[in-house]
Amino acid sequence: MVSPVDGATLLGTWEVSVVTPIGTLDTTYEFTRTAGALSGTATSSRETVPVTDVELDQDPDGLRAGWNQAVRWPIRLHLHFDVVVTGDRMSGYSRAGRLPRSRVSGTRLRGPEDAET
Repeated sequence: MVSPVDGATLLGTWEVSVVTPIGTLDTTYEFTRTAGALSGTATSSRETVPVTDVELDQDPDGLRAGWNQAVRWPIRLHLHFDVVVTGDRMSGYSRAGRLPRSRVSGTRLRGPEDAET
């Protein structure tokens, strides 16, 4: 069994909303483990981009997860996410450079075990 700090509680498919000054952006995240390393993708209505630099740590409220991604829409930005995962829910913030942070919330659609056949 994999401990939560190894990523077990982050793995799977997530439906995530990011509340930004230009409106709410809905994105589907897929977090996987390949050769022991955590990685993922973020898919919006306009693009799919890789999730990089996934970091995990225990938090009194759950599993703290952070990652980076670069987007081209609605404008080119490098985003950093900082969320806490509790069960099948995540909440936290994303930030792009000096811009104000944006609220992030998400729900797991399916875990990695749901994808196994």
